[in-house]
Amino acid sequence: MNILVVKANNRPASEAVSSKMYETFINNLEGVNVETYDVFAEDMPYLGQDLFNAFGKLESGEEMTDVEQRILAAKQKAMDALTAADVVVFAFPLWNLTIPAKLQTFIDYVYQAGYSFKYDENGQAVQLMTDKKAIILSARGGIYSTPETAPMEMAATYIKNVVGGVFGMEIKDEVIIEGHAAAPDQAEKIIAEGLEKIEAVAKSLSAVLV
Repeated sequence: MNILVVKANNRPASEAVSSKMYETFINNLEGVNVETYDVFAEDMPYLGQDLFNAFGKLESGEEMTDVEQRILAAKQKAMDALTAADVVVFAFPLWNLTIPAKLQTFIDYVYQAGYSFKYDENGQAVQLMTDKKAIILSARGGIYSTPETAPMEMAATYIKNVVGGVFGMEIKDEVIIEGHAAAPDQAEKIIAEGLEKIEAVAKSLSAVLV
């Protein structure tokens, strides 16, 4: 089994819960091939005209600028990593109601017609990644699971809509740790319970019986 972990927080685990979630997951895996794609460590120019210029020059054979070469290489690296994975794990925080910009760039790289989805003869979108599974690991200091606050949560919801709804991956597990900033007196318990769930998720993937 090949597992790709998309890590989207460059704060240390001592300060960031989603980084601790990533470490807990990695430390409890055994007997599988695992690769981490750290969006903060990768060279990932933002999606924009540079990419479309690069596509045009690729077709015409024109010489590309440095940024055009970089964005093509980065996009291909992200797609290659995703292609090779049987299970894709996203470890990320809720920042300002959404995902970190670097994680958005990863999604932008792989959200491509003909690769992760396609259109049929009737113009309907067809999922192309139904053979893959996804796991969502996300932390948010506030509480966004109530009927009143859930519509504001655009991080875990967004990732599930994209990889599950558009790409067709099966969302195998989801672990959300929330409320630790809103209720600091309960933070230790909230985080510990969430990390226990992550340990169980990682061990369920391990090929070696512990």
